[in-house]
Amino acid sequence: MEFVTLNNGLKMPQLGFGVWQVADEQATSAVAKALEVGYRSIDTAMIYKNEKGVGKAIKESSVPREELFITTKVWNSDQGYENTLKAFDESLERLGLEYVDLYLIHWPTPQFDGYVDTYKALEKLYKDGKVKAIGVCNFEIEHLERILNECEVKPVLNQVECHPYLAQKELKEYCAKHDIFVEAWSPLDQGGEVLQDEVIKNIADAHKKTPAQVVLRWHLQNHTIVIPKSVTPSRIEENFQVFDFELDVNEVNSINQLNINRRKGSHPNDMHVR
Repeated sequence: MEFVTLNNGLKMPQLGFGVWQVADEQATSAVAKALEVGYRSIDTAMIYKNEKGVGKAIKESSVPREELFITTKVWNSDQGYENTLKAFDESLERLGLEYVDLYLIHWPTPQFDGYVDTYKALEKLYKDGKVKAIGVCNFEIEHLERILNECEVKPVLNQVECHPYLAQKELKEYCAKHDIFVEAWSPLDQGGEVLQDEVIKNIADAHKKTPAQVVLRWHLQNHTIVIPKSVTPSRIEENFQVFDFELDVNEVNSINQLNINRRKGSHPNDMHVR
């Protein structure tokens, strides 16, 4: 495993395991397999409705809690200062944990204008020792600027959709300037066209690796935290086998050039769901 050091000094595995779109009953076996393979960072959220399943896998695992890095998120309908504090307690109860390592705002939902108050609740949780780090998801530069200007604790990371067809270059540069990591959700383009791209397939053939492994390696070498998701045991193992090879500069650059700014998910300014 490779680790990154967040801006508050906390170490985080650079490769984690995501459970978006994994049913609660499936989450337990999927997370158990991930922990067995060697993953130590698990990313869930209230809206995924699988925190109980994730918590069950953690409880049944022989991995010491201090070796794990658990992330969950506050959903749009729970934004606001008091609502966020309540939502956090409910997530903690479902997970069966005494603390989480990272708590994130899931979407800025700027039209409701509640994310600054929500972030201030995250700051309280951080200062009270209930979370080891706080951050955001799906924040554009304009949203990050408000947090940096109006709040006290800098986010440790911004989790956004990111893959070779949506490289997030400008956002990454802004985050790097402010010592905020970018964490990629849908890092494999949800198993879409990216994995069929001839550039990536050719690089995979050269390294005797799969296209998915090449894309994950590209993320790692671009200093991005990455959380691939799978419920298939063989894929969970495959996605972990990315530390035994490196892409050269030309290979990284050729993947960088595939960017077409194409999203699979919503643009943050268009995400109005509560």
